[in-house]
Amino acid sequence: MIWKFLNEYRVWYSLYVIMSAFYFLMFYLYRLPLSYFANSLVLNLTFLILITIWQYIRFRRKLLILHNFVYVEELRSLTAPSEKSYQELITKLKDKEGEELLAAKTKTEELQNLIKMWSHQMKVPLSALSLMAQTNKLEGNKVEQQLIRLQNYLDNLLTYMKFSQNKDDFRFEDLSVSSLMRQLIKKYRVSFLAKDLSVTIQGEWQLKTDRKWLSFALSQVLDNAIKYSKNNGTIAINIEDKRITLSDQGIGILDEDLPRIFEEGFTGYNGHQHQKATGLGLYMTKQVLENLNLAIKINSQVDKGTDVIIFKK
Repeated sequence: MIWKFLNEYRVWYSLYVIMSAFYFLMFYLYRLPLSYFANSLVLNLTFLILITIWQYIRFRRKLLILHNFVYVEELRSLTAPSEKSYQELITKLKDKEGEELLAAKTKTEELQNLIKMWSHQMKVPLSALSLMAQTNKLEGNKVEQQLIRLQNYLDNLLTYMKFSQNKDDFRFEDLSVSSLMRQLIKKYRVSFLAKDLSVTIQGEWQLKTDRKWLSFALSQVLDNAIKYSKNNGTIAINIEDKRITLSDQGIGILDEDLPRIFEEGFTGYNGHQHQKATGLGLYMTKQVLENLNLAIKINSQVDKGTDVIIFKK
């Protein structure tokens, strides 16, 4: 502790020694009585020692407070201007740390709730597969349909994890949007057949983008169209230069839900009513498209259908 004190005030003590040396030199050169200098030096040293003891006690108390304090209020006894500035700085740092801890805790709780919700949803296709196995009714189309649902849930979860950690792996290339949509339609063919849905696709758009992430975004839109379409309905895909429009004849979206459909975790009336939504599909779709320099817009009328438009910014 003493060495810390001397180290902090070493400039002042060094200055005192230098000044004393100068005064001694002046007395010596002008042949002044050195006894006067000695008496003055003793008096100054006495004051210096007393001030040093007082400063050391304050210094020691300050270090103990700084070392052991938990709350900023415990620093109120430190009243020097510089100490007040340090208190303000510590307060800001503690506030920021508290905000970061709260944000981290909230994010952890959200992730836990998300995983619980996803686990619950994944039980549905797993239960269906288990029932098929137990009753020896493993029909190919129905099994494939449940496997597609499982794959979509896992893809959504992994995508969300990547975005929540601010990671991406975009690789841009020239591709045919029409060809990509046809691949997705082929992937979901079992889901189309299960609801007797017909699909039309026309037009072309040569786009430089990331194949995997655009495929993810389009699959979310197509999956929603299938999910909320009525049996024997039609899904129309119109591709133009710098624009894709996917229209269905499904149950539609309430007007009051439309402004919030891209919010994280928002499911709306349809999601609650049909218990098919996690509230992250469209949120992640919008995030992915923004990273691809694309935008998305949705128009919808209840019981008439929904139009999803993806276009170049």
